Amino acid sequence: MPSLDPAIAEVRRAVRATLTALEAGPVVVALSGGADSLALTAATVFEARALGLPVTAAIVDHGLQPGSDAVAQRAADQARELGSDARVLTVHVDQQHPDGLEAAARAARYDALRQCSAALGASVVLLGHTLDDQAETVLLGLARGSGAASLQGMAPLREDAEGTRWARPLLGVRRATTRAFCTASALAPWDDPQNTEPRFARVRARERVLPVLEAELGPGIAEALARTAEQLREDAEAFDEMIHETIEDIVEHAEAGISVSVAALAANPAALRNRIIRLVVDSEFGVGLTRVQTLEVARLVTDWSGQGPIDLPGCTAKRAGGRIVFAAR
Repeated sequence: MPSLDPAIAEVRRAVRATLTALEAGPVVVALSGGADSLALTAATVFEARALGLPVTAAIVDHGLQPGSDAVAQRAADQARELGSDARVLTVHVDQQHPDGLEAAARAARYDALRQCSAALGASVVLLGHTLDDQAETVLLGLARGSGAASLQGMAPLREDAEGTRWARPLLGVRRATTRAFCTASALAPWDDPQNTEPRFARVRARERVLPVLEAELGPGIAEALARTAEQLREDAEAFDEMIHETIEDIVEHAEAGISVSVAALAANPAALRNRIIRLVVDSEFGVGLTRVQTLEVARLVTDWSGQGPIDLPGCTAKRAGGRIVFAAR
C-alpha cells in the first residue's frame, strides 16, 4: 500500500488530538473554501467518521465580493463530496462599522457560526487558523503595543459568553502544510483575493514583514512568535487563577456598579493590580480598558491627590473613602 502523504498525516493527527481531547459531539467546521479550512474539513470528516461524530461544514457568505455566492456554493459542494453536511450562511456586513471592514466581517461571521452551532446542537466549532496566522497575530499585537493579552494570540480552545466552544486544531501546522494536504488530496482550494490586498495590515505582515524578518534574522521566526504566544497564554492563565482567588475578597457591589478595596489593590504588585482593574470593568460592564485607561484608574490607588471621577467606556471610576467605585454612566 502507498504510504500516507506527510501533510495529510500531520493535519489528521492535529484534528484527531483535538476531537479526542474534547470528547466532542456533533462538530461544525468553518469552511471558507481556502486551503486551510478545506484541509481542516477533509481531515475532520475522516477523523470524525472513526469517532461516530456528525460533521457540518458552515460556509459564511459575507457578500463583499462579486460572485461570493458562487464561491460559497462551490465550497459547500466540496464539503458534501468529502462526506460532510454543508450549510451556506448569508450575512450582512456593516461596511460603515467604526472598527473597520475586517472587524465587521469577523463579528458577522462569528455570530452566524454561533447561531449555526446552536441550531445543530454542536459541541464545538472548528476554525482553520494555522501557525502562520498565529505568528501574524502576535506580530500585529507587538506593532500595536497591545500588551500581553494581545500577544497571547489565538487560543487553541475557548468558550465564549454564549457557551459556544471554538477550537483551532491547526495552530501548530504551517500554512504550506495545509496547501500540500490539498494537493495530495486532489482538492482545489479557493484563493481569496483579499488575502493579497496590501490595504489590510495582516496581509502586509504576511507578505512583507515576516519575509524580511526571516531573511534578516534567520528561519524559524513564525515558530518563535507562536511559541511566545503559547508561553504568554500559560502565564496569563496563572495570573487569572491568582486574580480570581483574590477578587472575591476585595470586591463589593455598589450602587449602579461595583467597588474594589484601595488597600487590597495597593498591596498587590502593579501587574496584578492592573489585571484586577481590567477584569472588574470587563466583567461588570462588558468593556475592555486600554493600558492608558487602566493606569489612570490605578493612579487613584497609587497616586491619590483628590482627583475627580475618570470617564471610562461605559462607566466611571472614582475614589470614595477606602474604595475605588466603578459606576455605570
